[in-house]
Amino acid sequence: MGAAELGAEPGERASLVQFSSAFCQPCRATRRILAEVAAMVEGVAHIEIDAEDRLDLVRALGIEKTPTVLVLDSAGRIVRRAAGMPRKVDVIAALGAAV
Repeated sequence: MGAAELGAEPGERASLVQFSSAFCQPCRATRRILAEVAAMVEGVAHIEIDAEDRLDLVRALGIEKTPTVLVLDSAGRIVRRAAGMPRKVDVIAALGAAV
């Protein structure tokens, strides 16, 4: 996946792509966790996608709940996927597979 699909420029080394919805409480905490991890690792971008605005992408990727987080490598391939609010340590470990 590239900038056209994501609606933002992907990270040089990896991207943390978060699918959220407006009334999702865990999405707020997930946003904070992913932003912190992205700030810690050079070349990693955090991209948040509103699931309601991008139903085409939600359907194409089989996203069933929010938050769902995809970890993309530098080529835009999905290397990890998780539904629900992630733990910071798990996000960091998942990034290890991407960079």
